Amino acid sequence: MTPWQPLSLGVMLVLAPALPGVAAKTRAVLTGRRGAPVLQLYWDLLRLLRKGAVYSTTTTWLFRLAPVAAVVTPLLALSLLPLDGDGALLHFSGDFVALAAVLALGRFTLVLAALDTGSSFEGMGASRAAAFASLVEPALFVCFVGLILRTSQFSLSSMLGAAPAPSLVMVAVSLFFVLLAEASRVPVDDPATHLELTMIHEVAVLDHSGPDLALLLYGGALRMGLFAALPVTVLASRAAVSAPWVSAVVVAGTVAVAVAVGIIESAMARLRLSRVPQFLVAASVLASLGVILQLLS
Repeated sequence: MTPWQPLSLGVMLVLAPALPGVAAKTRAVLTGRRGAPVLQLYWDLLRLLRKGAVYSTTTTWLFRLAPVAAVVTPLLALSLLPLDGDGALLHFSGDFVALAAVLALGRFTLVLAALDTGSSFEGMGASRAAAFASLVEPALFVCFVGLILRTSQFSLSSMLGAAPAPSLVMVAVSLFFVLLAEASRVPVDDPATHLELTMIHEVAVLDHSGPDLALLLYGGALRMGLFAALPVTVLASRAAVSAPWVSAVVVAGTVAVAVAVGIIESAMARLRLSRVPQFLVAASVLASLGVILQLLS
């Protein structure tokens, strides 16, 4: 283990809450509004940590487990990414399956917590989240297949950072689509909406409060940071940039992806729920095109 590996992970843990703020600020500037400060989520987390949590009498231990899982699962997933360009903090053959598995576990725990409240609104949000996740995961695995064909490796530490190729560009664009879904951003979801009938992620955490809500917000920021870093690590070639500087490239690229998210949100409206599956299938199609390009090359 090199000193850059834990340092790169630590930088991502600190940077993560700023990414939603960067996206929101970009959206506000492009739509002619002042918007909240970029560091607003940091202050919100501190405010929530000072409050107490309120629990319904109908909830069980599953409801209290979800906030912890929301932070632990993206943290484990981030430790599987080679953020320093040399290797991940945790790496082994087939670790891309572990990355998808721990993220699915966090999502599954949140769905169970939403159902545990007995609320029809939270159950509706949980069912939508589960349905859309079933379309996101195929796109993610097709992206991994493209990376495996490109590098002939089965570990993310070796799969990511290969020499640039058209197939990798298609994979990176597909991962950006996956980011919009996993981070609950427009056009899949709108984190700023307050309409319970149209919310997905936000309605699933309505009953959480205080430190539990802080953990959920921070976990969501970590998940956004993870999926923002993925396309950057796909395109950042280790042959072109030395290992110590890859961390800086990944951090700068992650912020740039957050800006791109804000541009997307300012340029288009949220899709109707019936159109979201088509958008997610498009991510799988783009990844499949990357696989085909790699097979033909």
